[in-house]
Amino acid sequence: MKSLIRTTTTSRKENPARSPLVQPFLKWVGGKRQLLPEIRKYIPPSFNSYYEPFVGGGAVLFGLQPARARINDTNAELINLYDVIRRAPDELMEALRQHRHSEDYYYELRALDREADYHARPAIERAARILFLNKTCYNGLFRVNAQGHFNVPFGDYANPGIIDPEVLQAVSNYLNTAEVTMTSLDFEQALACAEEGDFAYLDPPYDPVSDTSSFTGYNVGNFGREDQRRLKKACDGLAERGCSFLLSNSATDFIRELYAGYEIIEVAAARNINAVAAGRGKVSELLIRNKV
Repeated sequence: MKSLIRTTTTSRKENPARSPLVQPFLKWVGGKRQLLPEIRKYIPPSFNSYYEPFVGGGAVLFGLQPARARINDTNAELINLYDVIRRAPDELMEALRQHRHSEDYYYELRALDREADYHARPAIERAARILFLNKTCYNGLFRVNAQGHFNVPFGDYANPGIIDPEVLQAVSNYLNTAEVTMTSLDFEQALACAEEGDFAYLDPPYDPVSDTSSFTGYNVGNFGREDQRRLKKACDGLAERGCSFLLSNSATDFIRELYAGYEIIEVAAARNINAVAAGRGKVSELLIRNKV
């Protein structure tokens, strides 16, 4: 078997106590790790609570490491993984060590969420499964079909690193030290408690730049233009309540028109996950914010 182990009340933008080991533990389509230096330019220097209703791989959360945060994702299995890392990192790593890196085993494990009683399985078992699949699947995608079943094919990597003990322990320490609330709700519900002086970073499924470019399959259901309009109304509500927000989205005419009246900044972002190598490279994205 191949080795799975790779050898205050005010939160501030630049947290002096933040640890460089607190970093994303998942491969994530659209992750903001590479774009984080640009994102930091548009985050307020101080705020009360931090909100991230589409937390995904957590690159911005872990880059800022705010003292008080509310993170959310409609993918309940993802939130379960965050919760297990906070509560039981050692048990999670032990569960990961039980997995085998082979194609047959991968598909056997992938098929488990087709079983009717899958969600009754222990939280640690489900968390280890989703992390293992993410590290060994094709291109590191995190995608489910309309029934909520993980459906990414095997990645066929020679020796993927599954467990990074230092990162998992550092993330666990942060999630335990900070005041972090985790939920799996619709974004409107996740933002409902935001008050004056709070800050929200929003990284929703992007508006597609073409009919074939949409990637909204990381969770059950699609995030269409009606959802984009709902999100814009939620941003309006944040602004009306005296909250700051920063939103990432694709550089489409629809998004530009939808957020007319707010500050819109165009940035170049790396696109590293694409089935065709020629489709990887720099693409234009938008950062949208209000000024409080």
